[in-house]
Amino acid sequence: MHNEEDSDSDGEDLVMDDGNRALLGPSASPRPPVGALKETVVSAKLWPQISGIVVESAPTLLFTTIGLLFTGELLDQVSRWRAMREVDQLIMIIPVVLNLKGNLEMNLSARLGTAANVGELDEAPARRSIIIGNLALLQVQATVVSFVAAGVSLILGLVVPRVEPDIQDPSASVVARRPLPHLPQSDDVRKSGFPTFIMVASTAMTAACLSSLLLGSFMCGLVVLCRRFGRDPDNIAPPIASCLGDLVTLVLIGAVSSVLIIFLHTPIPFTIGLLVVLSALSCGMFTRRNPHAAPLLTQGWAPLFGAMVISSGTGIVLDLFVSRYDGFALLAVVISGLPGAVGAIFTSRLSTSLHAAALALAPPATAGKAEPSPRLVMITLLIVTLPVEIIFLAILAGLGWLRLPLLFVGMSVLFFCMAVISSLIIARSLTNILWERKLDPDMYALPIHSALMDLIGQLLLVLCFEVVSLLGAKVESKV
Repeated sequence: MHNEEDSDSDGEDLVMDDGNRALLGPSASPRPPVGALKETVVSAKLWPQISGIVVESAPTLLFTTIGLLFTGELLDQVSRWRAMREVDQLIMIIPVVLNLKGNLEMNLSARLGTAANVGELDEAPARRSIIIGNLALLQVQATVVSFVAAGVSLILGLVVPRVEPDIQDPSASVVARRPLPHLPQSDDVRKSGFPTFIMVASTAMTAACLSSLLLGSFMCGLVVLCRRFGRDPDNIAPPIASCLGDLVTLVLIGAVSSVLIIFLHTPIPFTIGLLVVLSALSCGMFTRRNPHAAPLLTQGWAPLFGAMVISSGTGIVLDLFVSRYDGFALLAVVISGLPGAVGAIFTSRLSTSLHAAALALAPPATAGKAEPSPRLVMITLLIVTLPVEIIFLAILAGLGWLRLPLLFVGMSVLFFCMAVISSLIIARSLTNILWERKLDPDMYALPIHSALMDLIGQLLLVLCFEVVSLLGAKVESKV
């Protein structure tokens, strides 16, 4: 009886993350069971355990931060294009689509990272089936979420009044993570009504589907290359998916809307939208026949739209504060986006570890190798992000975009650390809770985590500005 109880306890340890079980390391191979690591973790040197995290995640996070900043600047330029100036709903739809599409790409990267690390992508037939199935699923998801985003923009267009240029953009009530442009003023008659909705919906669906095809293919190739060259895709893919998803989708929305605005009152937008819907239905039928992707068709929808609701509430609350502060949008990139990216890495690693442990995988190549504990991973990711934050602030000051007092720099670093710590704690807790409820963290964790970090990061930035203002310092934008 005693041996059976010990066996049951060991089995539970394989499935549940109790905070002491090791995570996958940089070898990109399935992790061994906990018992095989217990004797080696204590005596192992520190650097071999964390070298993969540092080497792989640091450049990725820096690239992601710069990419988010570039996306914010690009958004400001796109908002001046003809289509954006004539159709308010196009401006409003951008943050919704970017939010939902970013979550789709992060979910894809997390799923593929898990598949790679447990060895499911090693055989060519299985790899081909998994990749094609996930790309087809992504088309279905992109079509649905972009159409919902168009509906949200229609509602906002009816209930949100136009504002003066010095007031925060009403589209900020949709999502707070990314820099947002002001609604441009125009003396022209604003376009509204059913043709406008069809044009906006067609733009959103076409851009989202093209983005999913391009970026999804890129992410699949990136994960396969990581596996082939012995790198852990969990350290690389999720932040890149979020960053490039924003950039590519934004460019495509601008390009497609610039073309469709010319044919606003013709059947062309409706025809294009109908073709996209038919394509999505075909992809849905194909996905149902794919054994690897079929179960995913009904999973993950609730957190996607739940995250949109959280982000909407975040924007409404923060709209009371952001217009007071110079440089808020630029600084929000790092205090919300970067901690969210760090949490995405940690969530993806945890999810992979849980899947590998549940499968009781113990490859000979790693059976005797110590891997970092969750606590060590959290500390490492926190330390890795600090130089990225400092480099980002230095770039803003060096380019003259913001004048940052030393007091503000010190306080912003402090609040940034709080945001990263919160992100890592939420990632670990959320992943474990979902796993306990038999929900795949690769499908459910990242959207909710991302939305919560929008809220926490922005509130911490508001608090930082308030504290610095009370102490007599002030951030000034470039005139």
